[in-house]
Amino acid sequence: MYKHTKFLLSLLCLSSLVLTVSCGATKSDNISQNQASSAKEVAQADPCAGKNPCAAKDKNPCAGKLTSVGGPLAKELQGKPVLVDVFATWCAGCKNIAPTLSQLKQEYSGKVNFVVLDVTDKAKVKETEVMAEKLGLSKFLQANKSQTSTVAIIDPATGNILTMFKNNPNKADYSKILDTAKAQN
Repeated sequence: MYKHTKFLLSLLCLSSLVLTVSCGATKSDNISQNQASSAKEVAQADPCAGKNPCAAKDKNPCAGKLTSVGGPLAKELQGKPVLVDVFATWCAGCKNIAPTLSQLKQEYSGKVNFVVLDVTDKAKVKETEVMAEKLGLSKFLQANKSQTSTVAIIDPATGNILTMFKNNPNKADYSKILDTAKAQN
């Protein structure tokens, strides 16, 4: 009896872990094969429907919908480009890009403002919403809080999003944009 209970608990934990790790499931992921034609209609109406935000390796084609955060960022972010990371501890894409972001933080320390929008759980999201409001990033957070492993580089003076990447560990892609943005500030 004990062995069976232990086995069932292990199976339950494993199932829970799999559900937690699989981020980005969307409504169209759940469409059955019998509803394939309606899935095509959904995809045509929203070209980003059905895409797993953790799966993309390059620039996120879905991220292009938001070109500005709605205005200049907070005074404390002015004068330096702002790199915003939409992060969650359970996101595999976030773990994939973490070494790159760490290198960028070291290389651009004092030259770039780094902002992490932590959406790990409801409590973190509430804290993050307060911080985003203070920094002028509320619109960006609302549009991207389900897009973990998204990194945006923003011009703080205008609030324009210079670029957005999705699960991109290539440091050179970030450096190119950051160097250009630094030269303009």
